[in-house]
Amino acid sequence: MAWTKTYDEAEPQRVNRWLAQSGVCSRREAEGLIAQGLVSIDGQTVEDAGRKIEPGQTLVLSDGAQAKLESTLTVVIHKPVGIVSAHPEAGQIAAVTMLTAGALYGESPVIPTLENRLAPVGRLDMDSRGLLILSEDGVVAKAVIGPESDLEKEYRVKVTGQITDKKIAMLRHGLQLDRRQLRHAKVTLIGDQLLRFVLKEGRNRQIRRMCELVDLHVVDLFRVRIGSLKIGDLPEGRWRVITPQERTELINPPAHPERLRTGKRSS
Repeated sequence: MAWTKTYDEAEPQRVNRWLAQSGVCSRREAEGLIAQGLVSIDGQTVEDAGRKIEPGQTLVLSDGAQAKLESTLTVVIHKPVGIVSAHPEAGQIAAVTMLTAGALYGESPVIPTLENRLAPVGRLDMDSRGLLILSEDGVVAKAVIGPESDLEKEYRVKVTGQITDKKIAMLRHGLQLDRRQLRHAKVTLIGDQLLRFVLKEGRNRQIRRMCELVDLHVVDLFRVRIGSLKIGDLPEGRWRVITPQERTELINPPAHPERLRTGKRSS
């Protein structure tokens, strides 16, 4: 079914900007759809990429536009230790090379190739493991790592060193990295030398550096969730395509993401 929505803002706005803000597609993608004649307002095809939509007008994306947007690929990988998210150096293995037919978990409309231009959405360093998103969808990338992103990222972190209430309090709030104050974090002790971190930012090797500041050493770092998207039962080294519902929840996060998305799939 074609995407239809009535514009209810007080002031006119460029169509491409409104579609991007609505989480439908990126501005560049919107311009491409307009150029192909796949966007209409009140029954009239939009021909100008700079066209503004007025309050009360209804915009429709054709079925062809919907098909193009839905063909944009986003996948989840359970990244093992030793695999780099992107830009491998000599002798290193990039996560994108794991996207083979043999490693697929569930079903996929395509087996990705280099033509898909899948890029990592959020850092996960070579020494860490767990949930890694690869996407060619600009809207998903903006939702996860854009400057206005407020999505939680959850990690299970095994450490050595003495864990105290004071250290946990410091990890939650009070530390600086690169002379910049860190945002509040949720940090709890959930097992023997095992901490749960929930962050809303992603500085380079942030958790490892935070732990070093309180004399703790990370021996295992496992990312289990981004927003409502959980790694669930996805086996290590395998990948799957995210569902339309998961994409929607990344772009328009629910109030309590930790309660949603078991991430279970049939193999």
